[in-house]
Amino acid sequence: MTRLPYMIRVMIALAGLAGCLVSLGMDWPNWRGPKHDGISPEKGFKKTWDSRPRTVWEAPLGPAFSSFTCVGDRLYTCGTKDGQQVLFCLDAATGAVVWEKAFEKGIKDRQGGDGTRATPTLDDGKVYILGGNGTLLCADAAKGGEIWKKEFKAKPTWGYSGSVLIEGDMAVVSPGGSDGALLALNKKTGEVIWKTGNEGAGYATPYPFTFNDTRYIVGFLGKSAIIVEAKTGREVWRTGWKTSYDVNASSPIFHDGYLFLTSGYGTGCALYKLSPKGDKLDGQEVWRSKVIVNKFQSCVLHEGALYGSDEKTLKCVDFMTGKELWSVPRQPNATVLLADGQLIVLTENGKLMIAPVSPKEFKPTAEADILENRCWTIPLLHEGKLYARNLEKAVCVDLREAKN
Repeated sequence: MTRLPYMIRVMIALAGLAGCLVSLGMDWPNWRGPKHDGISPEKGFKKTWDSRPRTVWEAPLGPAFSSFTCVGDRLYTCGTKDGQQVLFCLDAATGAVVWEKAFEKGIKDRQGGDGTRATPTLDDGKVYILGGNGTLLCADAAKGGEIWKKEFKAKPTWGYSGSVLIEGDMAVVSPGGSDGALLALNKKTGEVIWKTGNEGAGYATPYPFTFNDTRYIVGFLGKSAIIVEAKTGREVWRTGWKTSYDVNASSPIFHDGYLFLTSGYGTGCALYKLSPKGDKLDGQEVWRSKVIVNKFQSCVLHEGALYGSDEKTLKCVDFMTGKELWSVPRQPNATVLLADGQLIVLTENGKLMIAPVSPKEFKPTAEADILENRCWTIPLLHEGKLYARNLEKAVCVDLREAKN
């Protein structure tokens, strides 16, 4: 066998490595994606179509509001089966169940809907899920076997909804009460590393950010928002944040020294400018209004503009001033994902809309009904396919560009 020249072998190896990096870059391992911002690195998907895009598969999973996470060819979400909350690992290409694991009794809710609220989190061959009743499970991502488990007892009215944040060697959650307003566990063993406060939990996932070379975590709790040092859990800032029924659910957004918070039930939103204050932080309110009132959906931030759907409308709002730039009426509680310069919007009635992201207007280039009934879960775009769900089932819709 002829031995290839050294430089050619090096180039082949580098090309293979680059291919691996691209594949890894497309993974979506946690709630709101690898940067916790609802922005996907996907490119090259269909932005227009002449007819409804093809549904590749459908999977009846039973009630849940869990979104999707995906690494490689495995897709993770939750459902309900035989009265139990179930963690599902699906084949992303076919929707076939690779494995399923019942991990907690079912959660009932006559107002919103039954089932798990949180989204699975993937890290280093493990999958983490927090059930609506308070079971935190760490399982083997390949086969579903239990690695460790914790039980929390201070669930909020509509059940635990925040997903697990993996921050370095820690799994961070917001259990509330004696278990901590924020709690950091060893992600491999479940042992406590730190806990902060004893306030009631909100419904948001702990949110990480870096400011002045220090890593922080925001806890959007039932009656307040706090910032803690990620390494130690030491609280460095807080503000009261009262919302009816303690429903603080929308993900905070940090950008360039500013922190944005928003809640529903008429509470509204505010922007804070963060700055050092001794060994803590100061947060000066820049603006506060009811320009966008997110009950449980989260915004995305792109080039100084916030895009999101609140209790009534789909909106674009200037990040620094709070000025409304445009709105689309009668689009409440839609989910918004950003990818390749496009807003991907799924309405609560199951209509998919794709439009160029612009602070001037919302002008869809493609629309199609892909689901029906209650669609409150943000979809996932992975390798040109859109994974979406309503309360009862998941669908995979093909948005791949046709090959020449």
